[in-house]
Amino acid sequence: MSATVTLTETAPPAPAPVCVGQPDIQYHPDEAKFRARTARRLAEDPTLPQRPLPEGFPAQTGGPIVWEGKDWTDESQWVYNLSDDQLAEIDRALAHFESLDKPLGFINRETFPLPTLSAELWKLAEVLYSGRGFFVLREIPIDKYSRRELAIVYAGLSSHVGSGRGKQDGTGAVLAHIKDLRVSHAHEKGGIGNAAYTTDKQVFHTDIGDLIALLGIQTSAHGGVSRLSSSGRVYNEIAKTRPDLITVLKDNWPLDRFGGDPPYAERPVLYNEDGHIVIQYSRRHFTGFGTQLRSANIPPISEAQAEALDMLHFYAEKFSLGLNFKKGDIQYINSMGLLHARDAFIDEGVHTRHLVRLWLRNDELAWKTPKPLEKTWRTLYSNPPEDQRFPLEPEIRRMAGGATK
Repeated sequence: MSATVTLTETAPPAPAPVCVGQPDIQYHPDEAKFRARTARRLAEDPTLPQRPLPEGFPAQTGGPIVWEGKDWTDESQWVYNLSDDQLAEIDRALAHFESLDKPLGFINRETFPLPTLSAELWKLAEVLYSGRGFFVLREIPIDKYSRRELAIVYAGLSSHVGSGRGKQDGTGAVLAHIKDLRVSHAHEKGGIGNAAYTTDKQVFHTDIGDLIALLGIQTSAHGGVSRLSSSGRVYNEIAKTRPDLITVLKDNWPLDRFGGDPPYAERPVLYNEDGHIVIQYSRRHFTGFGTQLRSANIPPISEAQAEALDMLHFYAEKFSLGLNFKKGDIQYINSMGLLHARDAFIDEGVHTRHLVRLWLRNDELAWKTPKPLEKTWRTLYSNPPEDQRFPLEPEIRRMAGGATK
């Protein structure tokens, strides 16, 4: 019996109070509601599309990271295939690290040496920051390794792309498992509040930090396509058609911290930093997801913000590229320049979708971090080797106090 079928037998917990004044908007975008909201706002103020762009924001941004899905015609344009010699080099690096008898947090370019492959990975890292913003490394022989060996190989390879590993929760975990956890973690208070841990569609968003690495341990039976979209291309379309919403996106938004202290944070969704257009947001922080509704008694988002949130998603969807993500692939993404999403999927038998995520940064190649994000980035990457935790089995991300995120 699949996990999805089992879940229908359990009634969800009672919903939390709804944030007073919150627009009629949910995690999964509703195009009819979006169109109706746009029509209503334009009827109230027909001058919105004639508003000037905010100071410091260009009419159009360019560069190789500004693209549309139709610009890519074959996966050979973004897939790097590992040779037998390179796979043997990876095995020698694994043996070398094991011989050091060090904790996994000490995996780096020196302790996981790749004499010839390292230069190729550096070129690919340059593609992330100065090129199209993504590539796929194909493919790691997953079944050859124990779970611990696989973590070493994954982190070791990735250290040659981005030496900084970001902590993904309050416990110092630098490795996160992305799969449907609703059955195995059904006991979690408040239920699952993040689409990543379900079979649901994940709408377009970014993770925090510079780079995202995703290793495919197993693929689903059906669905689960990984989708990428250029933030710059989305920006250009909004700047051309609705410049008023560029102003909305670059102003502060109230982000729900779901039980954090303070209960919400304020910062922009959109930045123009050192010539780079950066979009940084996750929709659930404005709408909630599933049983984790937006917190009561925090400021609601505005109707203009709700319209902008939907516009981001639908343009990202329009200009997106779907990737054929195989078992053993590692997908690397510039999270400052690209949005990403995932189709809904169905797990059956051994075909249970399971990805493992790292958040990385290459300090030598990195874009300048927008000032409102600097504190978050410092916290993210200030995780010394001795404090880095590598969960080898799936778990829910937690805050320092133990509450789920």
